Amino acid sequence: MKNKIRIIIWGLGSMGSGIAKMILGKKGFTIVGAIDVDPNKAGRRLYEVLNMDPSEDSNCIVVKDADEIIKPNCADVCIIAAASFTKIVFPFIKKAAEAGMDVVTTAEEMSYPKAVDPELSEEMDKIAKENNVSILGTGVNPGFIMDFIVIALTGVCDKIDKLTVSRINDLTCFGKAVMKEQGIGLSPEEFTKRVKDNSVVGHVGFLQSFGMFEEAFNVKFDEVKQKKEPIVTRVKRSTDTALVKPGEVVGCRQLGSAKLGGKEFVKMEHPQQIRPELENVETGDYINIKGSPDIDLKIKPEIPGGIATIAICVNMIPLVINSTPGLKTMLDLPVPRAIVGDVRDLVKGES
Repeated sequence: MKNKIRIIIWGLGSMGSGIAKMILGKKGFTIVGAIDVDPNKAGRRLYEVLNMDPSEDSNCIVVKDADEIIKPNCADVCIIAAASFTKIVFPFIKKAAEAGMDVVTTAEEMSYPKAVDPELSEEMDKIAKENNVSILGTGVNPGFIMDFIVIALTGVCDKIDKLTVSRINDLTCFGKAVMKEQGIGLSPEEFTKRVKDNSVVGHVGFLQSFGMFEEAFNVKFDEVKQKKEPIVTRVKRSTDTALVKPGEVVGCRQLGSAKLGGKEFVKMEHPQQIRPELENVETGDYINIKGSPDIDLKIKPEIPGGIATIAICVNMIPLVINSTPGLKTMLDLPVPRAIVGDVRDLVKGES
């Protein structure tokens, strides 16, 4: 029997904790290290932090200092769920890759880092190849529903005239970092002010999705635009991490477009909010392709963002391990699929 796939989890917020729990529910994985700066988590056994029954695969002690566990041959894969932006997670990625670990990260910009950080992307690709590892950023969006699936659907098209993509989703399951990024709890005036100074970032991913489209279709867009608008509630709404009163912001409606040959080729709309059902908002994912043939895909309710992001990060692990070295995107790897049996059977060679 092959050795278990050794995992280190870097970041134990909503996503990182969810990833850890899912990994521990799969056969063939073991978590050998966990990192989090939260003093309420550091120093405790992982199973205690996750509120799970103890096991040999969850018995590691959560550390605050990554240097305590990030060493050569310490693990096979490092899962980084610490931030949304490439520049922030780059030092973590570099440390893990140079220790010989493949890397999977939830950082949205890392789904297609060349869109914003081409030089840093080249550096990461070089680091990965020098250390014989692969690096992947993924999630439900960007990385799957508003780009990867759209691209896959065009595989049955002769021509494409226009892509219209919309994701209306519920943010309730996410933690404080996402609430802050979306401007939840602000007044509409403060939301607008913070959009201008970039302290409210809204959805991080349109530029990365547009970059994936350009690579997939071998084109260069003439013009790319995006804007953010506040979603204001008329009723009180709350989650485990947010309390919003009537008249305050409960989410961000993000709009994006890209032109090709002077005509709008991609139109994207992504309104995200907490507890949308309280004002009778139905969630869903919608993809419309005008071309030959026309394609109209509707998924209702939306693919749930939390569990979907967690699952795709876990499910991509064996595909990343099997990949050639380098910085990867979802376009570079085999079609994602759920891990049903023992993950070790999906990994080539010895782990």
